[in-house]
Amino acid sequence: MSFTLPPNTLYPQGTKLSDETFQLLRKYIYERTGIFFADNKKYLLESRVGRRLSALRLESFPEYYSALLNGIGAGELPHLINSVTINETFFFRNDPQFIALETLILPELIKKRIEQGNYNIKIWSAASSTGEEPYTIALLIREKFQARYPAVKFEIVGTDINTQVLEVARRGAYKEYSIRNIPRLYMDKYFEPHGDQFILRDEIKKMVRFNQMNLFDRGMMKTMQNFDVVFAANVLIYFDFNSKQVVVSSIYDSLNKGGYFFVGYSETLYGLTQAFKPVHYDKAIAYRKE
Repeated sequence: MSFTLPPNTLYPQGTKLSDETFQLLRKYIYERTGIFFADNKKYLLESRVGRRLSALRLESFPEYYSALLNGIGAGELPHLINSVTINETFFFRNDPQFIALETLILPELIKKRIEQGNYNIKIWSAASSTGEEPYTIALLIREKFQARYPAVKFEIVGTDINTQVLEVARRGAYKEYSIRNIPRLYMDKYFEPHGDQFILRDEIKKMVRFNQMNLFDRGMMKTMQNFDVVFAANVLIYFDFNSKQVVVSSIYDSLNKGGYFFVGYSETLYGLTQAFKPVHYDKAIAYRKE
């Protein structure tokens, strides 16, 4: 999950987000999502929320904030979240993590499950955006493991707080930017070209289940249980220290003992928790639940 400023903002000309209303909107978003907008991101919130003013035909940011508190809050919150979260991802992003998953982690988990007589392996892409990450995992499992271990059931779940990107993920249609790192083998076997898009075959789409999820909502997070691997890349950088602790604690509870947690390259659990043991791979680090 990442944030960018769109080129054309469409809200009433001359409307500005005051410092006071910025503080109120920032607090409103933070209390419901854990996402924190630093002072230097005021311009971004002005641009993004400004689009909602235009959509709702409101004249000012204070009017929008008042409407959130007095009547439209529940129905507007998903639109607000969709407006302020912009997702950038692509297939086989953070490739060393997928190499570690394919060559070391999944073989270890499969061996353990066979010994235990429990043939279920659950993997969660916790900020799945438009679906490239969980579909990358599905491609690896389909190509490398399903035929070799037909008794093992792989369950892959993708979640995101943004409902718009989840709809894109379910469609499974991607352009050049998203597929640029995919090996030719996977492109030839699992994608169909259609105009300027590449359509993922149903056999891969059916391997992933997508749901809306607010990682900051402890109640929602309690429904995510018994996972063996969790990916949450480029998410923690948008939380402050307290909300990071809430999210990491919930993900810890979601993992099985011995499960693995991946974060983005610019992120770390150092200073947040000592509950995980760092496991170093070639150019990748996973955090293992002891």
